[in-house]
Amino acid sequence: MAKGPEEIELDQVWIGADDLPVHFANAFAGVPAPNAIFLNIGSQVPPEVASEEDLERLKSRGYISIKPVARLALSPGGLDELIEALKTIRANHRKLTKDLKGEQS
Repeated sequence: MAKGPEEIELDQVWIGADDLPVHFANAFAGVPAPNAIFLNIGSQVPPEVASEEDLERLKSRGYISIKPVARLALSPGGLDELIEALKTIRANHRKLTKDLKGEQS
């Protein structure tokens, strides 16, 4: 009887991530499709409003632009993994800031 392929588990290593540019992101939009979720990530800078004319110009335009920095297509399972990763990262960040505040006391 033929033996099936051996299952092995390998570590994952991010190579080159530090070489990528870092973008500030504060705008997010998702679009569900049957086999994927499209996630748009962008950066929105508040407009400068120094005068009544600036405010009127902004009102007449009717929107504030968002600069896209990434667009991802995720499988439903990939989205679940991303959500779990973000929850873990948020918890780790909260612990770090709490620990740092404790050191300052």
